[in-house]
Amino acid sequence: MSETEVTTAPRPLLLADGRPADRAWSLDPALKHLNHGSFGAVPLVAQERQELLRVEMERSPVVWFPALPQRLAAARVELADFLRVSAGDLALVPNASAGASVVYAALTLRPGGEIVVTDHGYGAVTMGAERLARRWGGRVRTARVPLNADADAAYEAVVAELGDATELVVVDQITSATARRLPVERIGAEARRRGIPVLVDGAHAPGLLDAPLADATYDVWTGNLHKWGCAPRGTAALVARGPLRERLYPLIDSWAAADPYPDRFDQQGTIDATSYLAAPTSLGFIERTWGWPAARRYMDDLADYGASVIGTAVTALTGADSAVGVGMPVPGMRLVRLPDGLASDRVEADALRDRVALELGVEAAFTSFDGIGYMRLSAHVYNTAADYEYFAEECVPALGKWARGN
Repeated sequence: MSETEVTTAPRPLLLADGRPADRAWSLDPALKHLNHGSFGAVPLVAQERQELLRVEMERSPVVWFPALPQRLAAARVELADFLRVSAGDLALVPNASAGASVVYAALTLRPGGEIVVTDHGYGAVTMGAERLARRWGGRVRTARVPLNADADAAYEAVVAELGDATELVVVDQITSATARRLPVERIGAEARRRGIPVLVDGAHAPGLLDAPLADATYDVWTGNLHKWGCAPRGTAALVARGPLRERLYPLIDSWAAADPYPDRFDQQGTIDATSYLAAPTSLGFIERTWGWPAARRYMDDLADYGASVIGTAVTALTGADSAVGVGMPVPGMRLVRLPDGLASDRVEADALRDRVALELGVEAAFTSFDGIGYMRLSAHVYNTAADYEYFAEECVPALGKWARGN
């Protein structure tokens, strides 16, 4: 959150015909949707495009599936252009966790090998690293990065865990639970100097960052297009440029297994690949309607406002400062510290998410880091200042009661 209190609400974005932006989505109007970062939200135009593709697939599957690799290759060109990378470096995978699993499967047995992660890492990706380390008879080393660590401190914390036994570094570009950046470019450069491959989990980066791979110094990057990019769910990119590139294969072997990277990812048997083909529709819709730079500015201004309004309400309720300073903040995402007694671990945070949705009618994200609970704000173009004002006025008092056990 900004150092000074944000008092001016950004004006809501409108569609080209003057309607509110949320009319372009099919989100339940009975709920407040304040958690775009978890599962995204798909615009109606992309839902309709995907449904037309599914109809085409079902009408003539024998025509559809043999022609699918060529159509996917064409879609990759459009998606690569959005990410500002070469289409020859980009493969399509269902999500960032699947991209990480592709990398884990590609690494040969390293007896006693170590994998370095951070304590901000996405749980599923870290679990995969732990499973790989067990297969090696090695271990995972966790770099402890304070929430308020700046780029230098975060870099030093990760590099301090590197050693002769390090065989892989896994680091988030934007952390999920703590809504901050990590200095992946510097970490990648140092790891490359030592001959250690680096996997960057960029799950939140596409759409939220202008060019997430502009200064890439790492071997493999994977990011979700179905989060901030609003693509149909199950759409992610895997970008490989380093020595691991030709060792990366889809998790399911199919008839393209002998093809080079990334072509072999374009043929996956009978999977429904319509999400990949409809993804450019989502990205193009936001670009044509507002332009990505304007959309990002709005999301960032709104996240600032939301954190200020909700944080002020929590502080007034508890008497404790709820503002959260992160060392490398990101656009569109903020943290607000919750009242003590809420979301002290991941299980409690998930339970609070479910209770808030059920009892208060708000889809929100709650996270935990170092035993402290946070509300993670992740704004998108369909959100308005009124969403956050509602939460501050109607939901924060309920959180206070729940924290007191009432």
